Amino acid sequence: ERETSDLTLFLMEAEGFKEQGNAFYVKKDYAEAFNFYTKAIDLCPKNASYYGNRAATLMMLSRYREALEDSQQAVRLDDTFMKGHMREGKCHLLLGNAMAASRCFQKVQELEPENSQVQQELKSAESILEFERLAEISFEKRDFRMVVFCMDRALQSASACHRFKVLKAECLALLGRYPEAQSVASDILRMDSTNGDALYVRGLCLYYEDCIDKAVQFFVQALRMAPDHEKARLACRNAKALKAKKEEGNKAFKEGSYEEAYDLYSEALTIDPNNIKTNAKLYCNRATVGSKLNKLDQAIEDCTKAIKLDETYIKAYMRRAQCYMDTEQYEEAVRDYEKVYQTEKTKEHKSLLKNAQLELKKSKRKDYYKVLGVEKNATEDEIKKAYRKRALMHHPDRHSGASAEVQKEEEKKFKEVGEAFTVLSDPKKKSRYDSGHDLEDDDMNMGLFH
Repeated sequence: ERETSDLTLFLMEAEGFKEQGNAFYVKKDYAEAFNFYTKAIDLCPKNASYYGNRAATLMMLSRYREALEDSQQAVRLDDTFMKGHMREGKCHLLLGNAMAASRCFQKVQELEPENSQVQQELKSAESILEFERLAEISFEKRDFRMVVFCMDRALQSASACHRFKVLKAECLALLGRYPEAQSVASDILRMDSTNGDALYVRGLCLYYEDCIDKAVQFFVQALRMAPDHEKARLACRNAKALKAKKEEGNKAFKEGSYEEAYDLYSEALTIDPNNIKTNAKLYCNRATVGSKLNKLDQAIEDCTKAIKLDETYIKAYMRRAQCYMDTEQYEEAVRDYEKVYQTEKTKEHKSLLKNAQLELKKSKRKDYYKVLGVEKNATEDEIKKAYRKRALMHHPDRHSGASAEVQKEEEKKFKEVGEAFTVLSDPKKKSRYDSGHDLEDDDMNMGLFH
């Protein structure tokens, strides 16, 4: 009898704690409610509704894993406890376990076929599964934007699912949206500092931003937390290989072994097609080597590839513009230097642009060297010889028997030869012609005679 009365006292005291817990719960003081429900459970560990109440409180505190354990304990104690199954399902859903959630909601349906809320929850679970499937297919196809969209939708119902957040962050990193990816990973690490996936994403962002040493530290940390993390292992291997190969290429370049440097940069480019920033630098480095090896068209192509990967890459525009100048493609050179000057208005960029514009103008006027058939560095003697030869060739007396049309054409050429010789045989005029100053005179004259 004594034992019975003691038990009754225990039960009454436990009920008292539960009531106090309820009062705090209603006031939204969930921390205090949790304390009182815990006291009730300590006194009466076989009461399903106490676990149910504490689970509800933990959910309000966003402690879903603990809430899940309490819900599971509640339905173990009472399999007909509908709210227990419902809460277990909700926790599974919030944590992204849609299959497990569906099983719990089906149990609720068996207990209460008329329950309308459970229909809605089942739909949410089904849509999460659908978004997961679509995300998996999209990831395979490298449609990372679609994966981000799917994960955003899934996270509306599964807001506490680290797995979904990590996949979203990984795809944001692959899309080059590093600040967003970093912020998602940091949020996870705030709640769970040992999350290997989030550490991997932090590393991935650094790796893609070409901070390779820092990235490796994060990959190593991720592997310490999750030794079988395949993606972190692969990324770590790629990062180290890329850094080593790029450095080998740079060393060969500095030593003047251009062919070797070219091959090393080419090898480095095959390591990881996802690393946009490093690959842009590698293309630009290879273009520098290419121009040293006189592979100017190849160098231009490499610069274009670098710019395609990173449109803000000034060095690649500068390198390409120089190659365009060397291949006398002045319009293209002007376009690149304009882009550079718009981005960084420095004195150096201004003078490079002006020089390209001048060369473009020079290329559009008569080329007196071509008219005489000599190189630009021809001596005075060579110019004289060439003039005599061409003057004879186009002299009107030589073509007196030709048709009027041919006579006209030859006369024009004869005049051009004379014009060319007048300029190139006079050191002062020749120097102004070579420097393009004669064009500035033309511009001034045009200004005077408007």
